[in-house]
Amino acid sequence: MSARKLMLFGLLVLVFVLAACAAPEPTKAPVAPKPTDVPAAPKPTDAPKPPEATKPPAPTTAPTAVPTVGPKKGGKVTMAVWQSPITLNANLGTQTVMDEVNVFIVEGFTKVMPDGARVPNLAKEVPTVQNGGVKDDGKTITYNLKEGIKWSDGTALTCADFQFTQEAIMTPGVGVVSTTGYAEVDKIECPNPNTVVLKFKNFYAPYLTLFDSFVLPKHYCGDPKDQKNWAYNRKPLGTGPFKLDEWQADSFITLSRNPNYREKDKPYLDQIVIRIVPSSEVAMQLLNSGEVDIMWNNTEADFPLLQKMTNVKISDPMQIGGERLFLNMAENKDPADPTKPHLILSDVKVRQAIEYGINKQRIIDRLLFGKAKPGTNEINAGFFQCADFKPRGYDVALAKKLLDEAGWAPGADGIRVSKGVKTAPDGTRLRLKYSTTSGNKLREDSQVLVVEDMKAIGVDLYIENAPSSVVIGNWDAASPRRRGNFDIIMYTTNAGIDPHSQMTNLFASWMIPHEGNKGGLNYTRINDPKVDDLLKKAAAEPDMNKRRDLYCQIVKTGQEATNMIYLYQRLDLDSYRDRLLGWVPNAWDNNGWNAEDWSLK
Repeated sequence: MSARKLMLFGLLVLVFVLAACAAPEPTKAPVAPKPTDVPAAPKPTDAPKPPEATKPPAPTTAPTAVPTVGPKKGGKVTMAVWQSPITLNANLGTQTVMDEVNVFIVEGFTKVMPDGARVPNLAKEVPTVQNGGVKDDGKTITYNLKEGIKWSDGTALTCADFQFTQEAIMTPGVGVVSTTGYAEVDKIECPNPNTVVLKFKNFYAPYLTLFDSFVLPKHYCGDPKDQKNWAYNRKPLGTGPFKLDEWQADSFITLSRNPNYREKDKPYLDQIVIRIVPSSEVAMQLLNSGEVDIMWNNTEADFPLLQKMTNVKISDPMQIGGERLFLNMAENKDPADPTKPHLILSDVKVRQAIEYGINKQRIIDRLLFGKAKPGTNEINAGFFQCADFKPRGYDVALAKKLLDEAGWAPGADGIRVSKGVKTAPDGTRLRLKYSTTSGNKLREDSQVLVVEDMKAIGVDLYIENAPSSVVIGNWDAASPRRRGNFDIIMYTTNAGIDPHSQMTNLFASWMIPHEGNKGGLNYTRINDPKVDDLLKKAAAEPDMNKRRDLYCQIVKTGQEATNMIYLYQRLDLDSYRDRLLGWVPNAWDNNGWNAEDWSLK
């Protein structure tokens, strides 16, 4: 994703209600309860103060002060990940593992807490109409930076850095992954070094998502046109609690305490080492032996082993988003022409048949210990959730019927062949490449089950996996999903606390990757003018409830088109050794979101 996982079922956001003579007033959106949450205990009522006459006499000598023991300072924590980053420039990368590294280093205006509340980070406060941060019907947003914030090299953070970041994001031809929202910014004004004023061309509803996770240091990066060659890409400079010291590709990344971090005496730890291992199985072995303190991205299949480990804890909020199949609707070539149909998957009946033919519950029961939920749609949590949405069930008979209607008849070996299909010559086998990131046993095991399901309806899937850096790479690295050289790709992604960017990235026609838009994220190549119109309306809609209705219309259209098949929604699982203190689960962010508070026993 790039970006952060984005990922809790509560939400606190701002809504503008347009008035005739006044700036729009924000209101709090309802907060959806998290399934695993329990109601907070009521705060105790303060005991009444005794009358003056009954107060005990003041002691003649001062009581001995009880020393306060704070978190222990110093020490090293090691986290095992089983993907290797391609870049650490969030402008150019979308890997989740990139965000897991960057969360220790880079920051934005605000961040999202576990309860879904957005709170200040680099900014003094979240801009609202009441505090003067929102004006001109939402077209002027002002952020006041906290005083004295420095980059880890000691240089002051200023408004000019945000101007530079905007310029870098909007520089064409350098492979920026998304300009969603930023393209709506007309300019950034700097009345003084600590004030950042965003001037929008038009009202942009999810404005709080802009600059919410990173800002680039102008003095360090270089020419935006040369962004692909920046030293920053391998050694980002940030304002977060840690700074990057060394990155050995496919081996480790070493972080150390940022001496210029704004919070006194924080972070507590001296060092964090991110160890890049070949697979999740290796990470489990290292966690069990105590060689690492944190294992990133567990699966439900890990539960039996984790529960047997001594001194290991499981972090398990419900995940936002989930595992899905991306079905390529355009031709399978490198690079593909998005205007040309896929030989097989361009037919909606074939795509729908594949979904009806997959037994999602079997995957959950066999591989996830029954702890996950069947996949539903792109917005499965929070205020924007489409509660009335009814996903497709498992129906082999209907899957076969759809394939018959599409002109794919069973062959001698049971695999279907084309007969009168417009896009495929007669006799073409219904054979498709099925890819995911290598080194993930859950994905590989689920592939086996999906292949079995497909064979039962006459579809021949063959598995061809590759490392994350290949499958989820960028255009210049010839990533199959970017260039369109794939049939079906499987991995997990999710919408953030505000889903507009995710919905735009995955459904907008202008986000289809091609030579002129190498950073596009619409990998299924869905191209629907109705969806484009709904996205534009949502971007300009100040009423949260109306905006949710627009997104749910896109969800419905997406199901009809079946450009993606949502397999399951997992728990957001990670594990750590109990010598690590200060860990707080946050499904909306990455593991190190509060690393400045981590310490060791």
